[in-house]
Amino acid sequence: MSNVEPPLYERDPAEYRRHLAEGNRTQPRKRVGADALVFDQAGRILLVDPSYKPQWDIPGGMAEANEPPVDAVCRELREELGLDLTGRALPLLCLDWVAPHGVWDDSLMVIFDGGELTTEQISSLHITDEELVAFEFCTLDQAQQRLRPYWDRVDAALRAHENGRTAYLHDGRARQ
Repeated sequence: MSNVEPPLYERDPAEYRRHLAEGNRTQPRKRVGADALVFDQAGRILLVDPSYKPQWDIPGGMAEANEPPVDAVCRELREELGLDLTGRALPLLCLDWVAPHGVWDDSLMVIFDGGELTTEQISSLHITDEELVAFEFCTLDQAQQRLRPYWDRVDAALRAHENGRTAYLHDGRARQ
């Protein structure tokens, strides 16, 4: 006969759930950004000019609490540009862990493949949110100039788009 007490999950399931809830409450939270590489038929990349920061970006935004990243990027594209990609397969191109910096804790930045838009989809794009000042399809050279702080991440996503292999980065740099 063993003197070992059964584990809490067997002994007191309600107390075990309370224990898990307390652990969940005290765990650190990460911000998650979800963006998309979106192209026109000429292979140019859709960029947006946010009103709240000095540089251009690719479309997307921050996930809300308990929102899957792919749902977040679809919501952001719909809210900001009137572009509905819901239900479309959006392959994961890049996952970038960004270290704490400035006032920000660490975060996970995700880039999905939004694919090539049709002429009809492009003509229906319009700014639907005051967070954006402008949008434009840009060549790679233009994108590299406008995306300076984010170019390494976008460049890795572009390579993943070409070779079919998801990029995993730390602060925009590949991890081996």
